Amino acid sequence: MAKNQTKTKLLRGEPAYGITLTLGSPIAAEVLAQAGFDFVLVDNQHGLWDENETMMAFRGIVLSGATPMLRAQKNDYYTVGRALDRGALGVVAPMINTVEDAQELARAVRYPPRGERSIGPFGAAFHGPDYLRWFNDEAYLAVQIETIAAVERAEAILAVDGVDGCWVGPTDLAASMGLDLTVAADRKLHEETILRVVAACQKTGKIPGIAGRPHNSADWVQKGMRFVTVGSDGLILGERAKAILSELR
Repeated sequence: MAKNQTKTKLLRGEPAYGITLTLGSPIAAEVLAQAGFDFVLVDNQHGLWDENETMMAFRGIVLSGATPMLRAQKNDYYTVGRALDRGALGVVAPMINTVEDAQELARAVRYPPRGERSIGPFGAAFHGPDYLRWFNDEAYLAVQIETIAAVERAEAILAVDGVDGCWVGPTDLAASMGLDLTVAADRKLHEETILRVVAACQKTGKIPGIAGRPHNSADWVQKGMRFVTVGSDGLILGERAKAILSELR
């Protein structure tokens, strides 16, 4: 039986750190998993991935000892199911704004009787022959909270059976609120709004998460976040390259 080590860690109350992959490179997925991240999130929403590259990335992530996770292209039963059939053990889905959105997502992720996922995980065979027996328990499902409408309904969304936690999208949240994050008062309101989601997680017993950056991820953990991405492959590659050149010059 495979074990979702990231989910195990989160359920113990410990933070789990991940990185988002946008560049469409399965080799980069393997290299970054070897860096020691708890999970690696293959971004099918905004990233440059096709289905086969996604599957190869999941395999490289598992080979390197991290948990393979997916940001789904959209909250759609068939889209989510096809990606899971390629080996993801966790799913983040964008723009979950209502209880009905969360229920539809939960339906797509787990097998009956806990969901309605169709059976046919042909690309997930590398997880072992007993995959169907343990998947429901080991799957991790996070709803993406990235609009003020979702924040207003966060407690009800998170209470949906099958939802394990959330992943706040700070940039889209700020846009939905009409905030300018160069303004101190707007930054304060932005943070207070995000902390409302943390409080909703605490009330429902679900796991709070956020799309962080290298400079603020530790601070978000101090504020209660546990499922935390520290940036993307493209962002970290570019920033590290600039830092190396700055040191040399």
